[in-house]
Amino acid sequence: MSELALQGISSLGRALRSGEITAQALTEHMLQRISALNPALHAFNSVITERALAQAKLADSELAAGHDRGPLHGIPLAVKDLLDIAGQPTTASSTILAGRVAERSATAVHKLEAAGAVCLGKLNMTEFALSGYHPDLPVPVNPWHADHWAGVSSSGSGVAVAARLAFAALGSDTGGSIRLPAAANSVVGLKPTYGRVSRNGAFPLAESLDHIGPLANSVEDAALVLNAIAGYDPADPTSLQSAEEDFTRRIGADIQGLRIGIDAAYNAQVDPAVASALAEAADTLAGLGAEIVDVSVQGIEEGAEHWFTLTAIEAAVHHAGLYPEHAADYGPVFRSLLEHGHSVDGLAVSRAYTARGRVNRALRDAFGAMDALLCPSLAGPPPALAEFPPQMVIPPEAVAPVVLYQAPFNFSGNPTLSLPMGFAGEDLPLSLQLVGRHGEEALLVGIGHAFEQATDFHQRIAPGAALPQAPAH
Repeated sequence: MSELALQGISSLGRALRSGEITAQALTEHMLQRISALNPALHAFNSVITERALAQAKLADSELAAGHDRGPLHGIPLAVKDLLDIAGQPTTASSTILAGRVAERSATAVHKLEAAGAVCLGKLNMTEFALSGYHPDLPVPVNPWHADHWAGVSSSGSGVAVAARLAFAALGSDTGGSIRLPAAANSVVGLKPTYGRVSRNGAFPLAESLDHIGPLANSVEDAALVLNAIAGYDPADPTSLQSAEEDFTRRIGADIQGLRIGIDAAYNAQVDPAVASALAEAADTLAGLGAEIVDVSVQGIEEGAEHWFTLTAIEAAVHHAGLYPEHAADYGPVFRSLLEHGHSVDGLAVSRAYTARGRVNRALRDAFGAMDALLCPSLAGPPPALAEFPPQMVIPPEAVAPVVLYQAPFNFSGNPTLSLPMGFAGEDLPLSLQLVGRHGEEALLVGIGHAFEQATDFHQRIAPGAALPQAPAH
């Protein structure tokens, strides 16, 4: 591993501003790493080499002229392939959209580039952001263990960040698709409050549940990316009209007295390794001065129980004109979702929306006794691919246990932060999840950063991030 690929965004920024490195050299370095590792990892669907190098060259000239766009200026990043980049195809890792080229960039991409970031390319994902991959397309490979799951939907984003092919990435999360790749690849995932980041220019899965957010190798890096992409957008009718804020502002702040809630009953459905790691995480936070409190979030499980129905009916709306006209061109997993969406009756729809109200109420009540909820991002280590094949269709009635620790917070729109909390064995990542009140991403960042600094899990490097060795002569 090169030292350059291991740097964080802030340290790279200092090197760029001092002239120690250039954005062009940094971008070329990352492009070389992608060229060497992506054929095995399949993190990228497309690499936009000429555009990235032109952006890097512009960043160098602007910084040399004293025009500093902020912490991301000259930093190579990448985006999930459901976000539009002007002049580039958006495939959502499906053959259905082959040949479609975006006329303009998604708001989040535009904001990243306005902040001076260099966009390396588009990242692989499950087909249309559900749980399965199209059988004709490559599947991202977990750099920690190639025989294990890389997470769903934003899997390419998680793999690219863990393998140090980009310094951060954008993902989306409808039922765990930032948090699960973060967990499987031992990186940080930040799902903002619903509406905090514009979804304009992102191909939707389920519009009322979709969130856009960053994956990165540290809490600070994720917060820096969120700083760039958050904000009101009139092009997104669900965009929040909130004041601009710095999501890094609580980094380094004392967490003394903050109440971290744990619902033992909610957290009971986990692997023993996760249960042990959660207990150790709670002890670490208590040692930093936080108060660990017992809370009840009873009822939020309804978010998991009704998530598939709500996702299916909204996806069916978004795919009008594509399904059923091109049903045979979809992979089996996404086709099954659309079939279900077209079969759902009005009573089931009503139950899903009324359950959403109860989930929101249960969380509002629980936050009266806590400042953040501690639970797992994933109930166990990333499963073996033999247990969770890339094209496995999960029956609707079996979905709820899979999304128990994710879907309720898409129903409620609460912000969540996922970060490494250890390993099962030597190389199977475990991840904790912090859930906050609406609009309190900065508080989660402060808590997460404090935990990160008290542990060393985020400093371990995935074996698959190492460049292949040249053959000996």
